[in-house]
Amino acid sequence: MELSAITDDLIAELQTLHFGWPVTHVYNPLVYARKAYDAYLQRYAAPPKEVVFVGMNPGPWGMAQTGVPFGEVHAVKSWLDIETEVGAPEIMHPKKPVKGFSCEKSEVSGRRLWGWARATCGSPEIFFRRFFVANYCPLLFLEASGRNRTPDSLKAAEKKPLLNVCDRALRRMIAFLKPRYVIGVGNFARDRVQETLEGMGLVVGRITHPSPANPKANRGWENAVEQELAAVGVKMEK
Repeated sequence: MELSAITDDLIAELQTLHFGWPVTHVYNPLVYARKAYDAYLQRYAAPPKEVVFVGMNPGPWGMAQTGVPFGEVHAVKSWLDIETEVGAPEIMHPKKPVKGFSCEKSEVSGRRLWGWARATCGSPEIFFRRFFVANYCPLLFLEASGRNRTPDSLKAAEKKPLLNVCDRALRRMIAFLKPRYVIGVGNFARDRVQETLEGMGLVVGRITHPSPANPKANRGWENAVEQELAAVGVKMEK
């Protein structure tokens, strides 16, 4: 499968990168949760797609646990019907342990995104006929305190090679999935999509990030998303 080869190459390129203080821990769920990620691709990534949503990078209680983008544990198990063995990062932060599908914490962003998909489409089979959800960067960055450090906040000397690697993988994924629309989840993802996919003849858009840290997301995220999708031409059928 082409996406498996893209993943292999992405993992290999990411392993050549180095990140320093204030980053103390780097998790790559494509490595230790590869079984779950492969199951997600095999089940739901058949091209062509009409719309691909692109998030920024894993959350500690989402993809970092399950290997699935925005992978809130309950949603992945109960709706996407994926549950596999999950390993662990080589060096794990005590405040952000990886427990895989045994993790009892819930990632709000993933709960909102997959909850909206379920409410809108009913079954994952219907949702994935038109849509796919990916992440731009598969790495989770943690500081000594356990605080997340997002890719856009890395040092310039670390960020540039990371973006180059992730750009290449994104272009290859989009070429494989053949969507008409690519929608960034939040500003960073939209900006990377816009720059990386320029010249490919795609419609690029943005939806509000579902994080509870985003005030707009806490005021009716589902309604905001449907309005933002409609503005770029994506119609939701209920």
